[in-house]
Parts: sequence; structure tokens; C-alpha cells
Amino acid sequence: MALIGLLDQSHAKGAVRMSSIALVEEFMGPLLAGNRSACRQFVLGQLEKTPDPSNLYHELIWPAMERVDKLYRGDRINVASEHMATRINRAIADQLQLQLPKADPVGKRILIACADGEPEELGAQMCADLFESRGWEVYFLGGGVPNDEILSLAGQLRPDLLLLFGTQPGGVPGVRRLVDLIREIGVNPTMNIMVSGGVFSRADGLWKEVGADLAAKTAQQAIAIAEAAAPRTPPVPKPGAPKKRRRRRRSALLTAPEEA
Repeated sequence: MALIGLLDQSHAKGAVRMSSIALVEEFMGPLLAGNRSACRQFVLGQLEKTPDPSNLYHELIWPAMERVDKLYRGDRINVASEHMATRINRAIADQLQLQLPKADPVGKRILIACADGEPEELGAQMCADLFESRGWEVYFLGGGVPNDEILSLAGQLRPDLLLLFGTQPGGVPGVRRLVDLIREIGVNPTMNIMVSGGVFSRADGLWKEVGADLAAKTAQQAIAIAEAAAPRTPPVPKPGAPKKRRRRRRSALLTAPEEA
């Protein structure tokens, strides 16, 4: 039975929820085994204990996604296990999204895209779902969109925030090129640019190296930071002053080749 078909039976009185760590630990077994049915039943059980499905994004699906990525990068699981786990997580997020609370529009707009070569869009998709739930107007591009098209959309839509999501070192130089392009052309100058995803969480200060205004390690943190952020204040050029190129000490990730 689909998750959405059982929500009317959820929210049982007196139900006690597990801690987030214990929740993820119990979920990881069937998730890594690719047991779709067991994973669905586990999530259904947790839905009966929480009044807000977004809690399962923050406390279960997102941490499980990060755990799978860490295990895969550490060669502790193979490609098959990683693919099965990621697709189960995405299927569950797709169904949970339909039940997220819908806040009144807040008058803010966000454009979300994935970095070059991003193998999976799950984290960016969850950010899109949760921002929309909070009342933002959301435009989700996913991956594989050329920089010039992202630039054009940023000019047409004039979002308050551009969120770039990346997990792989190979995508970092492309993020830097896009940020530089946006700032050089001056499209939507009050738009903040935020980066998120595993590669930016693992490398301290990398978000500054690519020229972003904001950074967040999780979707929950991204929402909190975005909602508190003031519009970007563009630099005011001095009359007659020559244009200066920004010089930064370059991180090794900024010149890293894309991973196979």
C-alpha cells in the first residue's frame, strides 16, 4: 500500500518516536539490502508517530542519504547497493512530498540546480520539496543544464536565491565558473547564491572559494539561512577605477578533474 494511502491512520496518540540516530541505524539495514517493502513499512511506522512528514526528511531520508554516500566513497558498499539505496530513498521522498504541509506564499523565489556531473539529484530534490512546503516559489532544474541557460533563467525569473547542489569534487570548477559568470555579467545582482551538498560540507571554506554568498550542510539549515538572509548588496564600482580581477588562493578542488 502506498504511503499516502495510510496517512489518515497515522499520528497515533501516545506514540513515541525514536531518536534520529537510532532511526537511521534501523533503517540502514533494509535500505542497503535494497528491500523496498521493508523500507516502506518502516517509514509508515514512523509516520504514525510524527505530525509533520518533513521531520522524516530531516531525521531519516537526508541522514540516510549522507550515510550511503559516505559508505560508497569509503568503498564499504558497491555500486549496486548505492544505486538501490538511493532509488529507495528517492521513491520514499516522492511520496512524502505529497503530504508535506503547505505554508502560505512568502513572496520569495528560489532556483535550484545541480553541479556538473552530479550523479544523483536526491538532495537537491528534497531541498526543492522543503522550500516549497515553506511557501517559497520553487524552480528545480536538476542536473545537466548548461551555465548559459541557468544564467538566462536567473535573469528571467529573478529569484531571491540560487541554490547549487553538489556532492562530487569534479563539479566544483563548474560551480565556480557559473558564479563568476553571474557576477561578471551582473544578472540579478541582489540574488544570493548558496551552495550545498557533500563536497561543500566536507571541505571547510570551499563555498567561499567558489564565490558563493551562503552555504548550508543540510536542507534544514539551507531553509533557516535562506529565510534569514537579506538581499545581496552588490559592490558599488568607483567611477574611473579599473576593473579588478578577484585573486584567491585556489583550492585543489577548483581544478580537480571530473571523477569517472
